[in-house]
Amino acid sequence: MVSVVLASTVVVVVALALFAIASSTLYLNTYAWWDPKTQVRTSYSGLLETESVSFSLIMPCRNEREDVMRATLAALLTQTHSKKEVIISVGHDDPETVATAYRLANEFPELVRVSVDSNETKNKPLQLNRALEICRNDVVGVFDAESIAAKALLSHIDSVFMTRNADVVQGAVQLINYRDTWYSLRNCLEYFTWFRSRLHAHSRQGFIPLGGNTVFIKRELLNAVGGWDGSCLAEDCDLGVRLSTLGRRIVVAYSPELVTREETPDSVGTLIRQRTRWSLGFMQVFAKGDWKALPTRRMRLIAWWTLMQQHFMAFAGVCIPVAIIAAVWGNFPLIVTLIAFLPLIPTFATIAFDLCMLREFGRDHRFELSSYDYFRLIVGTPFYQMILAYSALRALVKFQRGDFRWEKTSHAGSHLVYIEQAAVAQS
Repeated sequence: MVSVVLASTVVVVVALALFAIASSTLYLNTYAWWDPKTQVRTSYSGLLETESVSFSLIMPCRNEREDVMRATLAALLTQTHSKKEVIISVGHDDPETVATAYRLANEFPELVRVSVDSNETKNKPLQLNRALEICRNDVVGVFDAESIAAKALLSHIDSVFMTRNADVVQGAVQLINYRDTWYSLRNCLEYFTWFRSRLHAHSRQGFIPLGGNTVFIKRELLNAVGGWDGSCLAEDCDLGVRLSTLGRRIVVAYSPELVTREETPDSVGTLIRQRTRWSLGFMQVFAKGDWKALPTRRMRLIAWWTLMQQHFMAFAGVCIPVAIIAAVWGNFPLIVTLIAFLPLIPTFATIAFDLCMLREFGRDHRFELSSYDYFRLIVGTPFYQMILAYSALRALVKFQRGDFRWEKTSHAGSHLVYIEQAAVAQS
């Protein structure tokens, strides 16, 4: 009798925890569509006629193909904004990429320079900090090696800085090669809801885990806080936490015409390594405890919940199959069995919402989606969630072992095909 009561209690507690996690996900994913005013608030400001700030754009590269780097650089150099420079950031132990960087810089000597990081430990934040040392302009922006920026992006970012008195502006990134793999469509939609809705919810709450790409920070502020944390795998999230605790004004802006276009990881293994790195970085940021300096208890609670999401994901990866088995084959009272299935309610609601968002994703980015795309989004969801849960569990193991080695995401340039096709269609 005691064992049945104990088992029932465990099932109920686990089910309620999973329900809370799933409900939180549903809230964040749907935030931007609750109120028409939210749509207006999350958009870019009106474009000003005069240029007020200058930009230093850091482009961190490692083991990159020349065609990928060249396409990214071309998108930055052809920006409509005239006050800009590009710093290609590379590591000294990557001779091929270093050679490519200098070759590209020599083609545009007035606009492009190269920063070589000589640290023995290699990661993105160390490269960014080395590049920051030679930045000369008002605002520092970061674009990953495969990022294709919208042509008018910098002009709009400039206007946001001026009209909203911003210290930091976070733009949006969108993965676009949605047809390439079984998981690519789900991956693309995940980015769509993150930058279209979730980040705006965090901004409204006063706590923002910044994205590491298409983010712009005043150079003086970035230097004042010591740049990026060179030991953190989620240096973007960490920077957002530290700036949030200082009460700096962080503006998140979205427009489908101004997203930075990128590609999904080219294999399941690459996706797992990428998500492991992100999860591990969030765990590092949580453990550092800077979020505890936020001014109110409510903000600290929001920060705790946000940074704990990767722990929750690992928890869900273990508990969901156990909860289902227990609910189906366990000899529990009816009420316990019903509670065990409670997390399915927000989960199914999220999937239904995702189908609506897939339609908006296709409309915003002019992709012709078929019925099969909607079908594979549904079928692929549980398998994609299994990948995320496994990655979080893997990150938790690495965290416990103190293994913080950088597992870099490789870039195949798959998105360039989609961009070329879109350009042909528009012409």
